[in-house]
Amino acid sequence: MRSGTMSLSDAFQTEKQGAALASVLRAGDVVALSGPLGAGKTTFARGVLEALGLGGEAPSPSYNLVIAYDPPDVRLPLWHVDLYRIEEPQEIEELGLGDARTDAVLLIEWPERMGDRLWNDALQLSLEPEPTGGRRLTWTIPKAWEGRWPLFQS
Repeated sequence: MRSGTMSLSDAFQTEKQGAALASVLRAGDVVALSGPLGAGKTTFARGVLEALGLGGEAPSPSYNLVIAYDPPDVRLPLWHVDLYRIEEPQEIEELGLGDARTDAVLLIEWPERMGDRLWNDALQLSLEPEPTGGRRLTWTIPKAWEGRWPLFQS
């Protein structure tokens, strides 16, 4: 696994990186998006969804836990998952994420709530606020993702 980091100056740059990721997504992918409240996880996810063709602003799945997007609203099925309100990793089984993964992308906010249930081939992204008002994006790339996002190519 390789890792790296970069600064994102504002919300626009955060969305832009989400859009870059959207260009290489395919069914079965898992993107684990970590960071504290207000770090820009949902902003990043909105960049992904907009680039996949979603019209309008995507709501945060904080209260629904899962919002599923399907064609023709987006070019490929994607489940936007927010596990912030999950207290026990066992509760995740009820969401059916493993089944959804067979034909959809899973974009998971607060993946640490999954414990050891997070798939080993998940692209792990973390956003942290910077004192300048920007964000620091850190990534860990499993073998399944190497060379897929231009930002991560060697």
